[in-house]
Amino acid sequence: MEGVYTPKEVFTQVTDETEESQLAVAIASLHVVSFPHELSRWLQKTVSFDNITILAYFQNQAPSLLLYEGKNSKILDGIAKDYLAGAYLLDPFHDLHINTVPAGVYLLSDVSPDKFRSNPYYLEYYKKTKMMDELAFVTYPASGVSLHVCLGRDDNSNQVFTPRDLENAHRIAPLVSALSINHWNGLRSEGAYAEEETTSKLIREMEHRHGISLSPRQAEVAMLVLRGHSSVSIGLRLGVSFQTIKVFRKQLYKKCHISSQAQLFKLMIPVLEMVSAS
Repeated sequence: MEGVYTPKEVFTQVTDETEESQLAVAIASLHVVSFPHELSRWLQKTVSFDNITILAYFQNQAPSLLLYEGKNSKILDGIAKDYLAGAYLLDPFHDLHINTVPAGVYLLSDVSPDKFRSNPYYLEYYKKTKMMDELAFVTYPASGVSLHVCLGRDDNSNQVFTPRDLENAHRIAPLVSALSINHWNGLRSEGAYAEEETTSKLIREMEHRHGISLSPRQAEVAMLVLRGHSSVSIGLRLGVSFQTIKVFRKQLYKKCHISSQAQLFKLMIPVLEMVSAS
């Protein structure tokens, strides 16, 4: 129709693409299919990144991928093939959803377990994608739903986020939250997440798939090991001594006929896919 312009055309006709003008375009694109892309363009003006992933986490189902933009195709392949299939259950950002952390900015290195960078999940997923650093804007657009706008640095820039980057991210976090809530408030989640339910499913699937009967405590320890927690960290979380956790780990490995954390990961990743699907 003559005289009718898209939100982007309205603003780019009168100003250069500054941070402020791009924010205006993003606001004008709310509830339009182009909004995630315009949000990405505004964020790039504020905190330079190599890739962006927007994920919605729910209580009792796998996350939904709402946007991925970046030159690194290995990241998108990993999200589609591994992460959404079940590996998300081991991810530190999913743990933020489980614990309903306050809305804000979270750096991966700040929220990861103490042995995260040496555990098989990191080595098999993160390291292979050449991801150098990642931060997430976390917000809650609806009950039981958390939205993560994740900005990543990979081998395209080969840099981590600087203190100045983080300062800028915290500065705009309220805006990211307000925009995300406004645009994605139609997302819905049912039920409530319970770690006990996840471990129960893990026990059931291990019995069904491998004929291995795990105790609830062994299944709980297995999940924490796979997430990158040391025996000391697991002991603190479960309120027992790390010597006791070492005994549980030894029993777990013996029951599974394995001798390493890498073998545990290889054994359980297909099982976690079944846990997620169920």
